[in-house]
Amino acid sequence: WCENYSRLIFDIKMSKQIEYFLDCSSPWTYLSFKGITDLQKIKDFEIIWKPILVGGIFNSINPSVYESRENPVKEKLNYSQKDMNDWVQTRGIEINWPAIFPINSVKAMRGAFYFLDKNLDIETYLESIFKAYWTDGKDISDEKCLIEIISGFEVSSEKYIDFINEPKTKTRLIKNTQELMDRGGFGSPTFFLNTTDMYFGNDRIQLIENLL
Repeated sequence: WCENYSRLIFDIKMSKQIEYFLDCSSPWTYLSFKGITDLQKIKDFEIIWKPILVGGIFNSINPSVYESRENPVKEKLNYSQKDMNDWVQTRGIEINWPAIFPINSVKAMRGAFYFLDKNLDIETYLESIFKAYWTDGKDISDEKCLIEIISGFEVSSEKYIDFINEPKTKTRLIKNTQELMDRGGFGSPTFFLNTTDMYFGNDRIQLIENLL
């Protein structure tokens, strides 16, 4: 065990890459986004952005999420709300539960590929999507809303919309989602250090920091 752990630490120091599978429709992912980007300010590593559609995972292998929403445990729900408020304070963001929940984030997540492919500011784009939905309650499933969000960037709204509706872009999001499931993932956010070392959830960032 010690030998394997030492090898893991060595590999992390050599590569310093973290694969980040994320869907902006999750409040815990918003918290993790702030956590991992803040961590990057004090630790030297590269984020490999992997946009996914978490609803596809729930439909395929994790239907318990839907079941718990339909039949919530009162005590667990109350604690979850407290837990989220605690993390909101810790991360320094604002979450106002949106009127539309769950949201179809598929177009917003396809848009992340546009920013990645064009070598544009992917972090600011994702932060804008998160804030628009989780803070301002906007309908990020609507193309008009997405055009409004990207108006602050030097990008063509026409090219952006064309891109997110291309079949190959749709396929890429499906492939990323399937890849996460194939590698043992079951939700968002999920992190991988060196391909196989998986961490799920906003509150696992401290473990990642310890390894880094």
